Amino acid sequence: MQTVSQLVPLRSAVDALKADGLLALVPTMGALHEGHLTLVREARRQAAHVAVSIFVNPRQFGANEDLGAYPRQLERDSRLLEGEGVSLLWAPTAEAMYPAGYATNVSVEGVSSGLCGDARPGHFDGVATVVCKLFNQVRPDLALFGEKDWQQLAVIRRMARDLDLTLPHVDRIIGVPTVREADGLAMSSRNAYLSAAQRAQAACLPRAMQTAIAAMRAGTAYAAALEALQAELLAGGFSSIDYAQVRGADSIGLQDGPGEEPGRLFVAARIGGTRLIDNMPV
Repeated sequence: MQTVSQLVPLRSAVDALKADGLLALVPTMGALHEGHLTLVREARRQAAHVAVSIFVNPRQFGANEDLGAYPRQLERDSRLLEGEGVSLLWAPTAEAMYPAGYATNVSVEGVSSGLCGDARPGHFDGVATVVCKLFNQVRPDLALFGEKDWQQLAVIRRMARDLDLTLPHVDRIIGVPTVREADGLAMSSRNAYLSAAQRAQAACLPRAMQTAIAAMRAGTAYAAALEALQAELLAGGFSSIDYAQVRGADSIGLQDGPGEEPGRLFVAARIGGTRLIDNMPV
């Protein structure tokens, strides 16, 4: 596996790999877990070579968020990726990604609104900007993202469609189903912030979501099912809830009942100082 941190050697490495077949990109912020490695394995299945980026992107963190505390484990992550047969690790410095005088921002309207777009102002501008740059830098034929960050996936696909990106084309931006722990909790780098007691309580999140979905499918009004879900989370040890909503899978528009567009249940809730998110189809 070749590791590069500057653009000039990256371009040479990418040219060599693309001359030998399809190149897939898995963008990450590091602190890799089984969810990330599942993306890598799927990328290897679909392409001759896999590139993984590791960059803790400051532009997608708010002023009071965990940028400074976010785990950085490049040596460990590198060993994991090498063991998975990754061809290229792109680990740019902050200066390489955002050189002095950097002044450009990518903003995606519509699908960025609501949910984490409201709870974390500016977050999706940071995501869209860095992913657009990664696509231009690595020029992958396809890119893979976890469906746990469903709204993020919708933002990236909208950006690719609106900007006529061809590497990768919107149809080659692939969502991979959420990887879960044995108790159902979605895998996340932020799970490492949880104490043992909080980790046990966190399993309430997927259980409460499944209960709410079952109720909605059985005919319970969405508002009542969502109210019960929030009460269950608070009783189960969560300290607050940012949102618990059903939205359209593609439009991310609010749904108060069954409609033509498939719906998904989106929840963001805090346990201690840790914010957890999840989503499931309704």
